[in-house]
Amino acid sequence: MEPLRIGVLGAARISEHAIALPAELTGTRLVAVAARDSARAQSFARQHGVERVVDSYEALVEDPEVEAIYNPLANGLHGPWNLRAIAAGKHVLTEKPFASNVAEAIAVRDAAAAAGVRVMEAFHYRYHPVMLRMMEMTSGGELGTIVRVEANMEIPAPPLEDPRWSFELAGGAMMDLGCYSVHACRTLGAFLGGDPVLVSARGREHPGAPGVDEWIEADLGFPSGATGAANCSMAADAVRFSLRVIGTLGEARAHNLLAPPDDDRITVAIGGDERVERLGTRTSYTYQLEVFTQWVRKGGSIPTDADDAVENMRMIDAVYEMSGMGLRRTFGSAS
Repeated sequence: MEPLRIGVLGAARISEHAIALPAELTGTRLVAVAARDSARAQSFARQHGVERVVDSYEALVEDPEVEAIYNPLANGLHGPWNLRAIAAGKHVLTEKPFASNVAEAIAVRDAAAAAGVRVMEAFHYRYHPVMLRMMEMTSGGELGTIVRVEANMEIPAPPLEDPRWSFELAGGAMMDLGCYSVHACRTLGAFLGGDPVLVSARGREHPGAPGVDEWIEADLGFPSGATGAANCSMAADAVRFSLRVIGTLGEARAHNLLAPPDDDRITVAIGGDERVERLGTRTSYTYQLEVFTQWVRKGGSIPTDADDAVENMRMIDAVYEMSGMGLRRTFGSAS
């Protein structure tokens, strides 16, 4: 296939691992980058072989050589710039969360459908063999009847000036980490009768960050009768990205669902025996970029499309409402 021609919005921390290195490995062209700080854009371009720097986000999305936009901006800017890219006729690979709330997510989905472009939410973990194996064990009877799913995403607290603590920019533990917890539970729900329903949720505001959740715990129920937990914290003592599936015969635990290059283990315990499976350290971002390119070039369907993104945001909104933390507002909204 002809290499996909991608433009990068901003020079965010995640971009090196999420798009620059996968592009190098897959032969994808990074044809342009724009950032609010032109020096950062120049440095990013030099370091990662981006073909040129353009003056603004507006110039990037309108660039005729750019086929697709990678959007790693702050959470509150995902929806607005996804819409701008769609209006310019570009496909979009957008970092999670897809938008600030479900209403904005629906607007993005509908705009993409009307424009005939493809928008993919960057739940990269979904394409790695670690998650594929967890799905297989959930669906295949190896663990018996599944009775519980637990997704736990935690990191130590970022500095207070980090945009993840900004309510206006749609920050919060649920937005940044819990979106993965919710998504993993929803993904496994395909084998447990369908999407889970929210049973209860609780959280705590971060000191010095009004309205922004430091941690949230959400209890779920699946149509099959299994229970679930979608937990997240941006105030933990260490990084933990785990997914645990418990059945009547045993259980399986992915030790690092979001970063298999750091730890690709799944521990499986059945009938008193325990074994460790290693599923490979190739990056999940590389698998994701391959899927995105194939989708743009040849069509078909993918599991992390705009429809899926809307349903994930619907549950995130429900968690915020039930926990009492309040919905994230669309960027610039006065209400």
